[in-house]
Amino acid sequence: MSEFWLISAPGDKENLQALERMNTVTSKSNLSYNTKFTIPDLKVGTLDSLVGLSDELGKLDAFAESLIKRMAQSVVEVMEDAKGKVQENLLANGVDLASFVTRFEWDMAKYPVKQPLVSVVDTLAKQLAQIETDLKSRTTTYKTLKTNLENLEKKSMGTLFTRTLSDVVSKDDFVLDSEYLVTLLVIVPKPSYSQWQKTYESLSDMVVPRSTKLIAEDKDGGLFTVTLFRKVIDDFKTKAKENKFTVREFYYDEKEIKREREEMTRLLSDKKQQYQTSCVALKKGSSTFPDPRVKVTPLGNPARPAAGQTDRERESEGEGEGPLLRWLKVNFSEAFIAWIHIKALRVFVESVLRYGLPVNFQAVLLQPHKKSSTKRLREVLNSVFRHLDQVAAASILDASVDIPGLQLSTQDYFPYVYFHIDLSLLD
Repeated sequence: MSEFWLISAPGDKENLQALERMNTVTSKSNLSYNTKFTIPDLKVGTLDSLVGLSDELGKLDAFAESLIKRMAQSVVEVMEDAKGKVQENLLANGVDLASFVTRFEWDMAKYPVKQPLVSVVDTLAKQLAQIETDLKSRTTTYKTLKTNLENLEKKSMGTLFTRTLSDVVSKDDFVLDSEYLVTLLVIVPKPSYSQWQKTYESLSDMVVPRSTKLIAEDKDGGLFTVTLFRKVIDDFKTKAKENKFTVREFYYDEKEIKREREEMTRLLSDKKQQYQTSCVALKKGSSTFPDPRVKVTPLGNPARPAAGQTDRERESEGEGEGPLLRWLKVNFSEAFIAWIHIKALRVFVESVLRYGLPVNFQAVLLQPHKKSSTKRLREVLNSVFRHLDQVAAASILDASVDIPGLQLSTQDYFPYVYFHIDLSLLD
């Protein structure tokens, strides 16, 4: 399971023995895998400051969790066709998330323990706020790019009546720069191909004989050219419509077609660059990356290699990440690491508030083996540590709550300090 329970109990002899009993029972019953969760000696400060921090850390915890979920979703959106490899990119300090949590070590360089707790929390809050600001900016830019590209792609995927023709026609299909002649494009239903060939020259005066050519087809019909004198355009359109032939309003403009093709190429390149570019493969967990280098493939020839580059060179070069995916990977790691530090801070603050001074508690990380065992695991924990909160335990018994098993387990009852870490939400 990708679920963890982070608990703490006082570090005196009685409670250390209780922890040993818990480990023995959970191990024998195959309920969970337990490891010590090391939290350094932090500056306690005043009781009032701890009470204030307790509330602030709760809000910061929820914010951090929401942020990493959004970042994980952004990775899914950016990777698109490679969604099966998303988990490979959601790492913390170069390792998978579960491994990072189970092997957690406080980062003394980022969050010095000699600083007051308020300063440590402020550092974490500012770090996460900056990541969220950058995330909004970068994802907005990417979504705008994606929308523009999708709109352009839709224009090339419609029927012959609506789709763009810039990737269908060529200069050779038209009579250009003529004072008297013009080439029209006519959409003809497939069943009417024969009729078109027999009648197009007689639909109007001044139609150039043998000037028609089929240049494109879809499932319903074909796109034909026809050349005629400019002064009979209106008459030809009327007669064509009477015969259920549709003249497509299109005049060949080389500059406009070039601009449209370049726009599609640019958008495709920009979108690809955000996810993947042909650059030296980046090492997992590295926090420094080379600048991306985009190699654009001309339209109409996607398989053409970059000039001067052999297959062997491209293969050895590998595929690296584009700037958006790279930023998401690095900052997802930073945000996740910050989130687990917040969990550690919450355990510390709540343990001091509940168990008192001097600071003496033991934090333990439990990973339930399966979902069906969590209820039994809760019952074991509540039974082992019920002495930590006799008042709460008594109130439950006085209420005559019908609880199976040990009669001391409710979903909201925790005689010990407890926090939940659910990594399955990032799957």
